[in-house]
Amino acid sequence: MFSSKANSIFQEVITSYKVLNSVDQPFQNKYDKDQDLIAHLLFRKCWIDTVQWAYEDIIRDPNIDPVGALKLKRMIDASNQDRTDTVEFIDSYFLNTYKDIQPTPGAKINSESPAWAIDRLSILALKIFHMQLETVREDASESHQKNCLTKLNTLLEQRTDLSSAIDDLLEDISSGHKYMKVYKQMKMYNDDELNPVLRGTK
Repeated sequence: MFSSKANSIFQEVITSYKVLNSVDQPFQNKYDKDQDLIAHLLFRKCWIDTVQWAYEDIIRDPNIDPVGALKLKRMIDASNQDRTDTVEFIDSYFLNTYKDIQPTPGAKINSESPAWAIDRLSILALKIFHMQLETVREDASESHQKNCLTKLNTLLEQRTDLSSAIDDLLEDISSGHKYMKVYKQMKMYNDDELNPVLRGTK
């Protein structure tokens, strides 16, 4: 099933990142896009999420230098754009994969595209990883560990449900019972013409 492949790659990304555990480490995709395009995109997607997770931790330091915080905010903005672009690349992959599928009479559209559901699955992998660490953190209280274990079990159940929903959606698209229709995010705040602040700097 597709979700098994995605979850495996996400775990691989997190494990690879944690070897150096630094936002400054170079990125190297383990999958060749010409040999396995979707694996290449999934690896890149989760790497972006993993680095951004670290960014979000760092910027919440109450003692962070304001100049450094502004620089980091710009990096987070760029990461968000990269994340959105990668999600759209993943949807383009699925659009191409199912381009010859003829929807059956009465076929319906899903409320979100496959790639945006996969986006949530990638974030879940990070939540699960970090919550699991909290369940065994030696300097945490026993009540904290138990509370986090309860949360971890909920996250694991959520991943099971979301994985099943993604597999079902892809099966429905491949059989023509649902069809894909993708809308670009059209983010306005990075556009020189659509953001009034940026427009005013010209």
